Amino acid sequence: MIADGDRIAVAVSGGNDSLSLLRLLKLRQNFVKERYELAAVHIIGDARGPNDCQAHPPLVKWLAESGVEYVIETMQLPEDEPLPLPCNRCTWNRRKTLFLTAQRLGCCKVAFGHHADDIVETALLNLFYQGRMETMEPCAPYFDGIFFLIRPLIYIYKRELTCFAQASNFPPPPPACLRSDTSRRKLMEEILRLAEKDCPHIRNNVFKTAMRR
Repeated sequence: MIADGDRIAVAVSGGNDSLSLLRLLKLRQNFVKERYELAAVHIIGDARGPNDCQAHPPLVKWLAESGVEYVIETMQLPEDEPLPLPCNRCTWNRRKTLFLTAQRLGCCKVAFGHHADDIVETALLNLFYQGRMETMEPCAPYFDGIFFLIRPLIYIYKRELTCFAQASNFPPPPPACLRSDTSRRKLMEEILRLAEKDCPHIRNNVFKTAMRR
């Protein structure tokens, strides 16, 4: 995922996963042979659009003290985009802004804090709503190889990241998106939580099946 000379834009939402990713990638620089640079990118805006959102002060303070170059950008939207945004359009516009920012910063890779639970939930979303068993790739080229999107935490489960975040004393996350409790992904979380009562290994089973493609 990471090679000598890489300049990596790390997508930082302000949640435990992305803050863990940034801290771990910075710590990793101390004991690996490849030399790489990091730039944290935080995008302002959610389903409400960019105008009703602002940078979260505790996150800005943490980034300023992290020792990592950082940029805060406002999500770019077409003028005729209706609000509030559905989840897919919010994701699309946030990623577009992120990729444009990464390109401006001279980054060749973009890192996301997706973990093993995200992989499992995405696999179920695709199975339920698209009729296929697919999930996110650990490393994938975008735009004919202009960028590589990497997910260094893909084999780590959320419970482990939660413990790491507690030990790291991260700042409180920004306010949750107004759609966070009613999204399809939230539904997958609930289904998995219910199924685990009867099948404790369901996450591992779905993960292995999805990654076996």
